[in-house]
Amino acid sequence: MRKTHRPLTTLALALSLFTAALEVTVVSTAMPTVVGELGGIQSYAWVFTAYLLASTITVPIYGKLSDLYGRKPVLLFGIGLFCLGSIASGLAMSMNALIAFRIFQGVGAGAIQPVALTIIGDLYTMEERGRVQGAFSAVWGVAGLVGPVTGGLIVKYLSWHWIFFINVPVAVLTFGLLIAFFHEEVQHKPQQLDYAGAALLCAGVVALLIGVQGIGMNLWALPVAAVLLAAFVAVEKRAAAPVIPMTIFKYPAIAVSSIAGALFSAAMFGATTYVPLYVQAVLGSTPTVAGGMITPMIVAWPLAALLAGKVMLRTGFRPLIVGGLGLTVLGATAMAFLLKQGASLLALQVALGVFGVGLGFASTSLLIAVQTSVGWELRGVATASNMFFRTIGGVLGVGLMGGVMVSQLMKDPSIPLSATNALLGPERGHAIPPEVLETLSGALTTGLTINFWLICAFTLAAFISGLFFPRVQRTAGPPVSTSSAAAPH
Repeated sequence: MRKTHRPLTTLALALSLFTAALEVTVVSTAMPTVVGELGGIQSYAWVFTAYLLASTITVPIYGKLSDLYGRKPVLLFGIGLFCLGSIASGLAMSMNALIAFRIFQGVGAGAIQPVALTIIGDLYTMEERGRVQGAFSAVWGVAGLVGPVTGGLIVKYLSWHWIFFINVPVAVLTFGLLIAFFHEEVQHKPQQLDYAGAALLCAGVVALLIGVQGIGMNLWALPVAAVLLAAFVAVEKRAAAPVIPMTIFKYPAIAVSSIAGALFSAAMFGATTYVPLYVQAVLGSTPTVAGGMITPMIVAWPLAALLAGKVMLRTGFRPLIVGGLGLTVLGATAMAFLLKQGASLLALQVALGVFGVGLGFASTSLLIAVQTSVGWELRGVATASNMFFRTIGGVLGVGLMGGVMVSQLMKDPSIPLSATNALLGPERGHAIPPEVLETLSGALTTGLTINFWLICAFTLAAFISGLFFPRVQRTAGPPVSTSSAAAPH
């Protein structure tokens, strides 16, 4: 059995997370331009939610598979699918095709973050884990700096198609490093994946997304989602190898982390999706400026996470969680007040920076608390379940906000959706009649303003849930042998 090279394995995991992080920042920057070229403003949210939905549904499945069959094959499979999905997305010639390929890309992405973070939990002790997880958050900071600028330059000098192609070389390098330097000894268990539970989970989440995005038209999907998700819980309680073991929620830290993670992720994904759209479509800024608005949030997050990793053993988890979630409320409220005509863009960036600091403190502390609450045999599924609730929060939050925006645009039949597409196109709305442009801007402003106050509501609800976080003992278990990424046998 060859030994795992821990530094190079850690580098490979950091690169995999960098690829996923870069995807978020670059696509957010370029999406208004994509809509301007391909059309389909009514499908704007679906480019994000299709990707998030696919990765959300597969996160707990990958987490369970990593506990059953090992981390390495699951992560390699996910990276491979993500790479192929990126190539296909870059070749898309219509909005529907782009959404379909984003689903494929998301199926691969569902393995990257939870399995990579689980491997870190396997390889490092409690003392080391706080520092390493904080350092991994710095990957998001680098992506936050590089992503908006890269996205703006690609849109300006190349084509939006290249925002997906840039993932390929990083994914290939990561794949090679993991094959060469990460080795694990896994004791395969005679268990099978709970296919019935996985199918019910997929159907329930899809129905829930359709319901929240319908805004009156598809509300029938909400009771359908309730029935399907209730059936999922019933099946999981009886399954021999459940996708999400209901028993893990007996740990208060995991239960509260799941709720808080879903809520703050709805706010975070809402901000990264709709702030660039507002700045470009309503305020008339360039794609580079629009994408750069979220840079302070994405940079402040890892810096705060690094600090949290250093002080966590002294302060405990709870002060960082409650304080961090309180800062998200402050930042989101300031953002909602500042997103209007004539407001200072610098002040808006400061508000988003405060928002990011809060996310850095809270998210890192919540994740490490979850991993500390369980042993190796449940760490994969516990980490993946936490990631699942975060991404499901992002999916539903972005979907709900997309429904709000489209409903405002459709209220006035005199506004053709093609006019909104033209507003985001290369002519920047010059071909739109002045009276239509004024009505369109008003409707778009109203819809997006409602969304920014929804972001505030999500952060407030996350803060309230964080008040119920228990005191978790900060134990420091031994690291896994570098000759094996699995439990020692």
